[in-house]
Amino acid sequence: MKNNILILLLGMLLVTSCTEDFQEINTDPNRIDQISPGTLLNPIIYELASFNTDRADAFTFQIMQVALPFPSSTGGIHRYDISESAGNSTWNTYYRWLINIKEMEDASIKNEDVNYQAIALTLRAWTLSQLTDSFGDVPMEEASKGEEGLFQPKFDTQESIYLKILEDLEQANNLFDDSQAMIYGDDILFHNDVKKWRKFCNSLHMRLLLRISNRTEMNSFQKLASMVNNPTEYPVFTNTAESAILQITGVTPNLSPWGRAIDFTTFRSISEFFADQLNALNDPRREKFMTRAREMDGTTYIGYKGIPSGFDGNESQFQFIPSNHNIALVQAPMISLILTYSEVEFIKAELAQRGIISTDAKGHYENGVKAAMEQWGVEIQEGYFENPQAAYDGTLERIMLQKYIGLYFNDYQQWFEYRRTGFPVLPKNEGMVNNKQMPVRFRYPVSSKINNPENYESAVARMGGDDINIKVWWEK
Repeated sequence: MKNNILILLLGMLLVTSCTEDFQEINTDPNRIDQISPGTLLNPIIYELASFNTDRADAFTFQIMQVALPFPSSTGGIHRYDISESAGNSTWNTYYRWLINIKEMEDASIKNEDVNYQAIALTLRAWTLSQLTDSFGDVPMEEASKGEEGLFQPKFDTQESIYLKILEDLEQANNLFDDSQAMIYGDDILFHNDVKKWRKFCNSLHMRLLLRISNRTEMNSFQKLASMVNNPTEYPVFTNTAESAILQITGVTPNLSPWGRAIDFTTFRSISEFFADQLNALNDPRREKFMTRAREMDGTTYIGYKGIPSGFDGNESQFQFIPSNHNIALVQAPMISLILTYSEVEFIKAELAQRGIISTDAKGHYENGVKAAMEQWGVEIQEGYFENPQAAYDGTLERIMLQKYIGLYFNDYQQWFEYRRTGFPVLPKNEGMVNNKQMPVRFRYPVSSKINNPENYESAVARMGGDDINIKVWWEK
């Protein structure tokens, strides 16, 4: 009996010893045990910005008559022929990175780092706004909770999503503290400049308040006026150098979204509408954005000339080689636009034109145009605004035409702003389908119907359908 007891005690001591050493022995020193708030920041910025730049080319250029596939005898986004899966990558990409943004927020709260917490709130607001503006009602409160066993999230209304977005941006603005340094490595967007991050937060706040300004119950104009009139409390971008523009260096992993730059220009044409607008303005951005068209001999240049979006018939009707993209736009070093000083000035120009603020609409308009050139490294020529087509004429349409050009290559922003205002007025050509009506949203992914049918059906019933012509909550 004594021997048995001794053996049992020795066994317990061995088990205890092994258990105590187990954690130390099985910890891989080459793996991150805990993430810091900054661990995910650069991947989030890069992946979202590069995806959005790619989508500007793949979708926005076509839907907003900037460029189109050529030859293209039938179908295509430029003809408003939108497939059921057109929004799948948008849905999947944004939700994937919302998970990472949530992890970043949790880590910042755990580490009591208010600046990283504010950045996470800002990035979430940006991403959620892109989602709801693209689809309408989408999951928010119950989204990205698969680890908690929640695989069928309910869809939140667009109004509730915007209320949360605006609340988050207000909280973020109050959290930023430029007396505290960002200590978790250099961020690739603002290089740890807390003041610029705060300006991005408030500039985004202005964009989204204006986005929903047709909903009078949201009191957007009053809030926007308050922000403009209180620059100390709500600092925004005041020059191009402060803009949220990602510099894509070409140094791994900060690479161009185009693995092969030639894919950007193969079988492509600039749209006639876009080229004609820039020609009427005698705009110096033409050389930056596009090549010159040529006669069929391939050597005789005929200026900047595009093909009509949504054209009917085949390409033989066009007896010239149209202007194409400038391939240099997607060769690193290159830029990826997120939100620019130019856009802030156009927002202020619209507010002044509407009488919401008392500042000079003409001055904001001209600042916006100049900045929209500057962000591409283009200098405005003397006398540009003496051209009647470029001069501020007091109308919203004139502001929005220049804003449309200023939002070139900026994710879905041209599309969103057209849906809000109806400007610029785009040609309706004979080859267009969908009754020549501009599509205003993506259909939900088929996976939502299959894997989350009850919540999908509730959202569709609330919105009035799941097709490309169902207007979102804020739309005109």
